[in-house]
Amino acid sequence: MAGNPERRAVLVDAAAEVLAREGARGLTFRAVDAEARVPVGTASNYFTGRDDLLRQLDARLHERLAPDPQVIAGLLAGPKDRALVTAFMHDVMRRATADRTGHLALLEMRLEATRRPELRASLTRSVRGDLDEGIAFHRAAGLPGGDEVVTVLHLAMLGLILEHLTLPGALDGVLPGVEIPDGLVERIAATIVPAE
Repeated sequence: MAGNPERRAVLVDAAAEVLAREGARGLTFRAVDAEARVPVGTASNYFTGRDDLLRQLDARLHERLAPDPQVIAGLLAGPKDRALVTAFMHDVMRRATADRTGHLALLEMRLEATRRPELRASLTRSVRGDLDEGIAFHRAAGLPGGDEVVTVLHLAMLGLILEHLTLPGALDGVLPGVEIPDGLVERIAATIVPAE
């Protein structure tokens, strides 16, 4: 296996583009090579097979979609209340919109995981790890609500991101006068997060 980490990162990011645009059926080494603008056969030198590529894509997408530590630190300077939780949720939505391709690729990986037990196990560990980190962060930061609030927020935001990135018009006018997606983020927080 080839060992150039920069080239590997370019190939994995190219795989995310292909997966988001073409779905799992379009994710071939040849398509990754074309997207990365490298010679045909390059991807096959970096990945042992499709499962290896998907595992590395899982890890890369979780890096790409992770919050910026400086943004988190800046937000934590404020009071530990519902408004702060709402600000964190707005950051999640902003990141989802900014890296639409990364989120769509992750959604495609979820679908592919229903057919690939090894990917299902890997992706389940990643997603559960993200949820566990979110719960631990919420506790450590002293934010309102407990584990149940974080879990329900996770599910609500996942649904909002799914609708917003795949069928943006589906939510238009569902709550008259509520802006999509920011107004829905506010409503989710107001509905789920305790005031104190």
